[in-house]
Amino acid sequence: MSKFVEDYEVFDLGEFGLQSGAVIHGGKLAYKTFGTLNADRSNAVVYPSWYSGFHWDNEWLIGEGMGLDPAKYFVIVPNMLGNGLSSSPSNTPPPFDRARFPRVTFYDQVEAQHQLVTSLGIETLALVCGWSMGAGQTYQWCVSHPEMVRRALPFCGSSKTSEHNFVFLEGVKAALTADAAFQDGWYDTPPVKGLRAAARVYAGWGFSQAFFWDRVYTRMGHSRRLGLDLAFPTLEDYLIWFWEGHFLDPRRDANDLLSMLWTWQMGDIGNTPGFGGDHVKALQSITAKLIALPAEKDLYFPPEDEQWASQYIRDGECRVIPGVWGHFAGSGDSAVDLQYIDDVVKELLAS
Repeated sequence: MSKFVEDYEVFDLGEFGLQSGAVIHGGKLAYKTFGTLNADRSNAVVYPSWYSGFHWDNEWLIGEGMGLDPAKYFVIVPNMLGNGLSSSPSNTPPPFDRARFPRVTFYDQVEAQHQLVTSLGIETLALVCGWSMGAGQTYQWCVSHPEMVRRALPFCGSSKTSEHNFVFLEGVKAALTADAAFQDGWYDTPPVKGLRAAARVYAGWGFSQAFFWDRVYTRMGHSRRLGLDLAFPTLEDYLIWFWEGHFLDPRRDANDLLSMLWTWQMGDIGNTPGFGGDHVKALQSITAKLIALPAEKDLYFPPEDEQWASQYIRDGECRVIPGVWGHFAGSGDSAVDLQYIDDVVKELLAS
């Protein structure tokens, strides 16, 4: 029996060639759609998944009366290659399973999504948006296929993974792989100690210092993403339930987490073919109306990075999500931040 709810569709990528020259044999892209494609196919939105996330983790920004209203828009939520639903280390047959699964870049992610989108007869995207690694894919869409993307809303992410961000992820990776049970990726049972350790490392980065000063974890409020009211009586309770619980979910595989982590670390739109590694030149090629939404106290995607990048985008703007939630301002767990993001979605789609 599948460990996933079968509420999605699968697009056959066939022999899917990667930027590295490697091939995913019998590649699969899992996705879910909301709404209906209109007659002229002009109402499509692409909203990619994020690190360790699945399509259902994006549903908090989709709904009646919201910017991404299925009555108006056809929203496509593709699962990243490596996330356990699309082709991944955990679901690829030997000999390219587990530790031998090939490396996937943001460029590869978007090329897979482009195959799906064009197979549906879609030539124009009203919007591409996403949180965290979803923001990285949003930027990549704008650079890889500028003729298609009319508007873009990357939130709490970047067009290039900074060295500081890279180092943060080295800590997550080191914690996970240090578990002897990991066996260099050839484990038969989950490396639980490593997953718990990775969760603890991540816990210090996902939210801001002020979030902890104010003990916001004791009164986080209703999470539309999780469908729960979040309030933890102690710091330890919060660390175990919110963080360890996330990483220990049996639907999240250690090799899958490492595959996505590599994609994240290598993020750079400058490595798109034709730009020769020139990040600024890639930013200057973006023609979409783009509003970047970094969070005020994001510890690994700080506002300064997006403010710097926006100056090179001809129709680019940067607005900062206020508050203490840090990176998780973009998660759908904060009602206030959700409203802020949704308001910008509505404004951008109305433009």
